[in-house]
Amino acid sequence: MAGAERGGGRPAEQEPVVSLVDVLEEDEELENEACAVLGGSDSEKCSYSQGSVKRQALYACSTCTPEGEEPAGICLACSYECHGSHKLFELYTKRNFRCDCGNSKFKNLECKLLPEKGKLNSGNKYNDNFFGLYCICKRPYPDPEDEIPDEMIQCVVCEDWFHGRHLGAIPPESGDFQEMVCQACMKRCSFLWAYAAQLAVTKIVAAEDDGILNVDGTEDQKVIKAENGANHLESISKESVLGKGKDIKEESKAEQVDEPSTSSGSESDLQTVSTNEHQNTEESHSGCKLQDLRTKKYVKQDTATYWPHNWRNKLCTCSDCMKMYADLEVLFLTDEYDTVLAYENKGKSDQGTDRRDPLMDTLNSMNRVQQVELICEYNDLKTELKDYLRRFADEGTVVKREDIQQFFEEFQSRKRRRLDGMQYYCS
Repeated sequence: MAGAERGGGRPAEQEPVVSLVDVLEEDEELENEACAVLGGSDSEKCSYSQGSVKRQALYACSTCTPEGEEPAGICLACSYECHGSHKLFELYTKRNFRCDCGNSKFKNLECKLLPEKGKLNSGNKYNDNFFGLYCICKRPYPDPEDEIPDEMIQCVVCEDWFHGRHLGAIPPESGDFQEMVCQACMKRCSFLWAYAAQLAVTKIVAAEDDGILNVDGTEDQKVIKAENGANHLESISKESVLGKGKDIKEESKAEQVDEPSTSSGSESDLQTVSTNEHQNTEESHSGCKLQDLRTKKYVKQDTATYWPHNWRNKLCTCSDCMKMYADLEVLFLTDEYDTVLAYENKGKSDQGTDRRDPLMDTLNSMNRVQQVELICEYNDLKTELKDYLRRFADEGTVVKREDIQQFFEEFQSRKRRRLDGMQYYCS
């Protein structure tokens, strides 16, 4: 039994029980995560010469650029070579960033890998992450004062990190989503609500034939309704959503949203048409997916949204929408290689190609006789360790540190006896 001394007696101090399989699996998981995050970045050469790198692992140096100074980011290689003994904030990955190491933001440091750099990188974007603060609560991570276990999720648009409880919508329990767009970015890029109704992992809309949206527990939601080819903006209270309130009254004017219009002839960016008249409208012939989606009912909420794998492929790429993405500075949403998943897969692939087996490296450095002896020793160790551990599995007992030490002491003793009794002949 875990936590008790073998053979009875007083209970031992409680210790966390971890199996050998758990250790190996955790080690492999950590190694894979490191390969995913770091594998796509060069650990030896500063990335500055590449310009604004599409996506790379980034760090911020609290020693060189503390809070109150200008924010700055450094590449993986510079984090090792130029800031190895400094206090660093790991920023995971960010897009379209050029290494700042040694430029004018660093008053007393010159980059050891690439000393000649421009004073500033005007294309870089910074946020509170560069000072070790995250989420709308502006707290560090890990936060020593936060006793609530919570997952941090990165917004695919602004690339800030958020606590799941601060997103206005609880992350799907299954974790079955690929990307998240935070509340602020959903407001700025409100065209995404039309897509969210069809694509979001947590469905935003449940449209009914009678025009009432059945969205549980939602107050004062703004619903875009398609009726008779005109825009109608309805403000629905919780009571009316649940069918208990008064009749919904149409507002006199449709709400104007903040993203640029995708149709030059439309008076409102929320222009919609009824389903019956949909095929007779100009929008249905424009080839614009967004205009087609806007003919359907959808609701805007003050929440983040969660999106499945490949959802970006469903975004419209007509000329009007591409102009809108450019104006909103979100053209990267149409780039399939912009995703963190694509970056991680590239890192794993590169590392898988470059990763070398230390056992094979050792074998290749030996002559034929030494190789055979090493392989035999390895097989003996594997067989005996497997048999030794099987006893514990059969008895249902915990393998302790002293058990492993005892095994290797006995293994070495048996090995010495075999060598002492061995006779050598020369021909």
